[in-house]
Amino acid sequence: MLSRKSLTTRSDSVTPPRKIIHIDMDAFYASVEQRDAPELRGRPVAVGGNRARGVVAAASYEARAFGVRSAMPSVVAARRCPELVFVPPRFDVYRAVSRQIHAIFADYADAIEPLSLDEAYLDVSADRRALGSASAIAAEIRARIKADTGLTASAGVSYNKFIAKLASDQNKPDGLCVIPPAKGAAFVAALPVKRFHGIGPVTAEKMARLGIHTGADLRDRPIEFLRAHFGSHADYLHGAARGIDDRPVRAERRAKSIGAERTFDTNLTDPAAIDSALETVAAAAWVRVERADVRGRTATLKLRRADFTTLTRARSVAGAIATQAELLDLGRGLLAPLLPVPGGIRLLGLTLSAILRDEDVVQPALPL
Repeated sequence: MLSRKSLTTRSDSVTPPRKIIHIDMDAFYASVEQRDAPELRGRPVAVGGNRARGVVAAASYEARAFGVRSAMPSVVAARRCPELVFVPPRFDVYRAVSRQIHAIFADYADAIEPLSLDEAYLDVSADRRALGSASAIAAEIRARIKADTGLTASAGVSYNKFIAKLASDQNKPDGLCVIPPAKGAAFVAALPVKRFHGIGPVTAEKMARLGIHTGADLRDRPIEFLRAHFGSHADYLHGAARGIDDRPVRAERRAKSIGAERTFDTNLTDPAAIDSALETVAAAAWVRVERADVRGRTATLKLRRADFTTLTRARSVAGAIATQAELLDLGRGLLAPLLPVPGGIRLLGLTLSAILRDEDVVQPALPL
């Protein structure tokens, strides 16, 4: 999510516009599986989970046509697509392919900001290979990824990170979208606000009630209106609606926390249902942890009661929380003292934080 302070309303600049590329692999995990198993090509594929439990880590485009999405409970995915093929994730393979892709990036940009295994920002303002334009650089990167890995990538090219990321999603899969400075404001104005990074479903619903559906609607609301309805989020929204983002590409970007949460249609009271829900939330959180390729020391449980009272509990461990099972066990330990919950549980969330650098992750000693 973008920082609320990261977008400014300053449109004038004494420096030339940056040339930013956002590269996003197309259905990365699922595409790797289809590449390596020809019998899966053209079929709806879900990586992760099975028909009875777990969550979808990634879905092929054939599966997405049925409404299957990442972090969706597997049982829901199977209902939406009866022909769905579930395959177990191979994170070591995905990391190896990711290293290939990032090695290609390094040939074109000094500043590379990875967001996950399958996407990154590149600042190519220096044009190290003298290709003449950022769009030419993006085209060559995509061609090399295809040649070296057999996979496709989509790219967004623009003068800032906010628009580049939006643009990379514009012509998926296997697409390229270029938004020059002169067209940035118009591009943002035409988009639904629910596509803006940092605007989640709850905020999008609130905006819809206020008559804000597009970037243009948001742009036309004065800052005083936005502050009255969205508080400290207003400055972000004001800048985003104008396509303004001064953030540089940072090579050492690291998430502060990664997790998932679920709001339930019916408040949960049955212990078995609560445990099953926590297991699903832990699986969804771990999908994001693996995609970000990080580990952390602290697990935080979030619980919302029927009366909307929200409780959080956290526990830290000495080393890294290295598996989904460990995260789930910590979540269960944090949840147990809170049960039973009067009126039931409306929401459960589980987050990994105290993110460790690679050199901080200590491997367990092998027994003699």
